[in-house]
Amino acid sequence: MNKILIIDDEVQIRSLLARMLELEGYEVCQAGDCKAAIKQLEIQSPDVALCDVFLPDGNGVDLALNIKKIAPNVEVILLTAHGNIPDGVQAIKNGAFDYITKGDDNNKIIPLISRAVEKAKMNVRLEKLEKKVGQMYSFDSILGESKVLKESVSLAQKVSVTDVPVLLTGETGTGKEVFAQAIHYNSKRSKQNFVAVNCSSFSKELLESEMFGHKAGSFTGALKDKKGLFEEANNGTIFLDEIGEMAFELQAKLLRILETGEYIKIGDTKPTRVNVRIIAATNRNLQEEIKAGHFREDLFYRLSVFQVHLPSLRERTGDIRILATAFAKSVLPVPGGPTRSAPFGSFAPIPVYFPGLCRKSTTSCKDSFASSSPATSKNVTPVCFSIYILALLLPIPIMPPPLDIFFIRKLNMNTRSTIGRITVMKISMISELAVSGI
Repeated sequence: MNKILIIDDEVQIRSLLARMLELEGYEVCQAGDCKAAIKQLEIQSPDVALCDVFLPDGNGVDLALNIKKIAPNVEVILLTAHGNIPDGVQAIKNGAFDYITKGDDNNKIIPLISRAVEKAKMNVRLEKLEKKVGQMYSFDSILGESKVLKESVSLAQKVSVTDVPVLLTGETGTGKEVFAQAIHYNSKRSKQNFVAVNCSSFSKELLESEMFGHKAGSFTGALKDKKGLFEEANNGTIFLDEIGEMAFELQAKLLRILETGEYIKIGDTKPTRVNVRIIAATNRNLQEEIKAGHFREDLFYRLSVFQVHLPSLRERTGDIRILATAFAKSVLPVPGGPTRSAPFGSFAPIPVYFPGLCRKSTTSCKDSFASSSPATSKNVTPVCFSIYILALLLPIPIMPPPLDIFFIRKLNMNTRSTIGRITVMKISMISELAVSGI
């Protein structure tokens, strides 16, 4: 039941309002002054506070500010017998939902409280969603126990509380955007926008328009003003993936933002100012790109104030089982009941060689599950399924033939098509191993 806190020093008015709200189905608690109101606020946790402006030990306008500090999700409606514009303006500035006059606006109270309750509920839902998003992109969501990964996570955690630019390096698919999101959602900018752009996905001209925006008429097809991604990310974080692919000419504009926080939109004459944190990522060796004349040296040193290298799975093979189990849980339905399956220990002697990408293992899990029978896949435990995924990732000479048949039977998969698919996947892995020099 929705709860309303009535704050008024006149007992008759409090009782009248309480009776009226109770008839509408609200639960009501009461307070006669500011001190009692704060106490009731802490004990009762109301959704809405209906507060008189003139109270024995304070002013309702100031109390509204205190209420919002103590309980930000509570909406405050101020009532006064003598309304005036300055008080009304200050009340709204202090976070009040509305400011109404007693007597004249009596017929507005119930609809107003109804809207205030809906907003209070929305505030709670938003808070829960923000908390859930924060947990989803926290450093705890980065899976792995290897030393090299923990070192990378530790460095990222240290830099997240600062506001300096960060350069993430590592092979494609090692989780650079996951790290960038974790850094953002653990920083003081976490309530603001996180905007990601892949610099390799656009041509030079289109990337400039996307990043910095343009004015209407600045080029053919520019029919109206457009905000750039830097403007969208103002006060938040922008993640520039594949920064090594950015055209040399655009790098000067990016350098200008890092130095002054300003840039000029296409077709504009006045600078646009932004306050944005830049996290960049690359799978290239930027030092080599500098020597080849493809990347600005001054930009490199501006971006790499703090550098974090992300290891590939080749460098942390001990984490493959952890990742496989997690990916299996993400694609398998809730198990219908206990299932007897082979533990990891039975396959411990089998060596695992994998060319290195978290993204590849995720795809393998989803692909394998999609090929299994819906009728029996409900009874496959994540442990059993993840061992099967590991089996798929093994090169042909290392994988014992009985293991293929075991999982085909376990998952009730079509034997002929599955053997063919497994063989193709293994041949693909062998090719990647050869390319990787393993």
